[in-house]
Amino acid sequence: MKPKPADHPPYYQYYIDLVDQQEIVDALVEGKKWVSAFIKSIPDSKAEYAYSDKKWTVKQVLNHIIDTERILCYRALCFARGEKQILPAFDENTYVANANLKNTDLSLLCKEFVAVREASILLFKQLGDKELQIKGAIGPGDVTVLSIGYMMCGHALHHAKVIQERYLP
Repeated sequence: MKPKPADHPPYYQYYIDLVDQQEIVDALVEGKKWVSAFIKSIPDSKAEYAYSDKKWTVKQVLNHIIDTERILCYRALCFARGEKQILPAFDENTYVANANLKNTDLSLLCKEFVAVREASILLFKQLGDKELQIKGAIGPGDVTVLSIGYMMCGHALHHAKVIQERYLP
């Protein structure tokens, strides 16, 4: 059993701690199964629901999970391939505000999550131990490719649990 990654900005730790699996590909695969099954369980009537005035809707939260996974996977790819530049942060609120979800439903968001996660799984399957330990620079500090993978998993689980607890009482 391998230890979970340790080289990352402090805020990554919360998300990494949400992941039970010790192997990154296992974590990505199990997360895909759990999150996609969870999305399928959400009633369509809750898609546009927000539990408070300035909170995102269920669709917006799901789209945020997908956007973030795309960004994190891009970062993992960049660092695994030797990128030395500091990669920029992103403002999730700006992304949510500019996402056109009018023609999107929960079924489509589920399919998109699965497709994006499958791409992440395929990337991490081809990375070896050497690539997983490569560090890259993001705004708050250095991070390993492996830490990014665990962040992707924990981030999706975190937001799915928020939906479960606050949107679907």
